[in-house]
Amino acid sequence: MNLNKTFESLQIKEMQIRNYSTRTIKTYCSLLIKLEKDLGKSLYEVTTEDFKNWLHYLITKKGISVSTVNQLISAFKIFHVDVCHRKWEEFHVRRPRKEKKLPIVLSLQEVQRMITVTNNIKHRAILMLTYSAGLRRMEVLQIKPRDIDSQRMQVRIVQGKGKKDRYTILSWKTLEVLRMYYKLERPSTYLFEPMGRKGQPLSERTVEYIVKNSAKNAGIKKEVSFHTLRHCFATHLLEAGVNLRQIQQFMGHTSLKTTAVYLHVAHIKTSEFTSPLDDITLF
Repeated sequence: MNLNKTFESLQIKEMQIRNYSTRTIKTYCSLLIKLEKDLGKSLYEVTTEDFKNWLHYLITKKGISVSTVNQLISAFKIFHVDVCHRKWEEFHVRRPRKEKKLPIVLSLQEVQRMITVTNNIKHRAILMLTYSAGLRRMEVLQIKPRDIDSQRMQVRIVQGKGKKDRYTILSWKTLEVLRMYYKLERPSTYLFEPMGRKGQPLSERTVEYIVKNSAKNAGIKKEVSFHTLRHCFATHLLEAGVNLRQIQQFMGHTSLKTTAVYLHVAHIKTSEFTSPLDDITLF
């Protein structure tokens, strides 16, 4: 089975009009193709019951995440509402409740161990840049040498999540390692490129492996992913007393609510603060 080419081109057109990223468009189309393949019928023929039964199967048997479920629903909705001009209310498909999971955060010592046990200069540069600037995986893959601003000590993120540009912190220690790495490898287009493939970015799988392998070699037992380093960046800044609004800007969060989750995992030293009552003269 395959998504009808006419429908597929219309689906892509609608998403391009909405300024969806190329990656999101590819993901949505692949999900719709999977839907057709699994159900053995054209997307146009898929009923509400078909779709819900399929979602139930993926959730209970395959363990897909809430974010993937939401992607499936969004792709399905765009097809029926914008491509087929149907009323979405007729499908009665509701989005799942969001999971309220706290991020896994490493200590400063654990991050230090991950970096020091990593001897490969490129891998070390990736770890240090990701942690010190709070970058997403795709941002690390797409970053270019010109995005490292050593004059202003900033990292420029071009068209990050939500197609937004932003600036974040450039660490002096990271800059030193990046300079050593650059002299050795001389990447042509992207800051981090595969060996023997100039002008190409690293794959998501590669950078995920780099982080997981470093955590393993450092003897860390926690479940570490690439995104863990981003969580550590935000949490450690918060613990150091950086304003939550500033952290939001560094992270590129649209809502302060997203950033506020780190309040639940940060160890704030209450001894460093005084109660407002102590500023009032009573006696």
